Amino acid sequence: MFERVPDILTFKECQRFLKVGKNTLLDLIHNGEIEAFKIGNRWKIPKECVLEYLRHR
Repeated sequence: MFERVPDILTFKECQRFLKVGKNTLLDLIHNGEIEAFKIGNRWKIPKECVLEYLRHR
């Protein structure tokens, strides 16, 4: 099911995948619920971190 999801998601891809808004995703990242990193000024979210979040939700 998740095979077509890229290994590293952009912020927008992650929003669409989780069906959440910008502020909600930022809250999840800043609260440490989803691990993410920045390249320049762009968020990158590893697919495994999103799946981990979904498993523990």
